[in-house]
Amino acid sequence: MVTKIQNFDAQYWVKTRSSLDPNQSTFLIWTGAIYAFVPGEKRNRLFKMAGVSVSRCISTEEGSWDFTSRELTYYLHPETGEILRQWENPWTGELLTVMHVANNPVQGLFKGQFPAQVDGDSTTFVFDLFSTYPNPLAEDPKFVDYSPNPTYQAAELFKITVPTEELLNSAILSVSELQLCWDRIGPWLPWMKMGDRPGQLIYSAYGGKVSGFSELPQLLKDEINTRVPLYKNAPKSFSDGEDITSWLYFQKHFDAYLAG
Repeated sequence: MVTKIQNFDAQYWVKTRSSLDPNQSTFLIWTGAIYAFVPGEKRNRLFKMAGVSVSRCISTEEGSWDFTSRELTYYLHPETGEILRQWENPWTGELLTVMHVANNPVQGLFKGQFPAQVDGDSTTFVFDLFSTYPNPLAEDPKFVDYSPNPTYQAAELFKITVPTEELLNSAILSVSELQLCWDRIGPWLPWMKMGDRPGQLIYSAYGGKVSGFSELPQLLKDEINTRVPLYKNAPKSFSDGEDITSWLYFQKHFDAYLAG
């Protein structure tokens, strides 16, 4: 069957990424690997990773939804898959505290139309996102060893595939069968203390939706239950504050990072 590009109203993207039910927290999980990409150096898998987004969509007007979520990603030992609390930088030899991702909130607005590739029984939404903005750490001299570049620049490539029949079924408020492919090219993380050393990180991950908190991988359930219980549910309303990124989180918690 020939693949065709079709535009879908926002409600179809809402039920794909989250849910049309504003009372529902929707869980999207991913696992994968993070590689160092350094000119002249061989393939180097630095970490495995495991993450979750818990989200909610709230209708604001006809055809428009506020999207609000919280995200966790854990950096894991590249062989054993255990959560890393400290990491020995292979380029500098320094033992560093690992600062995992705990971004709250991560938000957006869903409206208009979303193109997707329809191939018979499956439909795939493709998003190639390129971010460029001033690095919030660059102007403070205390971060010169951590993230000195004046510009943050990254690319994130998403492919989200769902069953066409489930997507078009008006009785279904949240598509349950979802396949996520996510790749990312971005700068060294501030906590890695790489300064202006040349190179980038490449993320390669896959995942999908789960039916609820009880279906999360055990590692994520244990962390949420014991350390970050807020991530059991999505925010109940859209926040007026700015989205949290790993760079802003590092800035906010720098003293705790230094203290280990």
